[in-house]
Amino acid sequence: MTIREETEADFVEIVVLTRAAFGGDYEVELIEKLRAAGLMILSLVAVDGGSTVGHIFFSELAVEVDGRRVKAAALAPMAVRPDRQRQGIGSKLIETGLESLRNHGYEAVIVLGHPNYYPRFGFSPALTAFLTAPFNGKAFMGLELVPGSLSGQKGSVTYPKVFGA
Repeated sequence: MTIREETEADFVEIVVLTRAAFGGDYEVELIEKLRAAGLMILSLVAVDGGSTVGHIFFSELAVEVDGRRVKAAALAPMAVRPDRQRQGIGSKLIETGLESLRNHGYEAVIVLGHPNYYPRFGFSPALTAFLTAPFNGKAFMGLELVPGSLSGQKGSVTYPKVFGA
């Protein structure tokens, strides 16, 4: 299996894969709107045997902590083909994506995701609990790529309008 940046030739398979993984079009439309708005930071595909089996998308996200801007990304969505789930593909996509973001100077990543899955990568709802945002609870998590980047007393997360949040 190879993890690499998406190309335009991958778009159709990403749509099919995402629709199959989520059972609808919201995530497909989100990807298309984020691309069109120029908010994409990183989009990776997992390819095995010439077929796209996984995809992860990171986009710009406005985060402020104690009056300072945090260079942050939203992780959304991530999809693995249903017949290939639970084989480590999602983990490889997340690990590769986080390393790339670190290398490009990003300080934090925010995800609204499964509270039993994302903590294994260091995501924690404790890091976002003090942030004013359209989401809260155990599924709304942050990860510091730079230690202390989400530490503070008061802050906010403002999602781009395309999220519909």
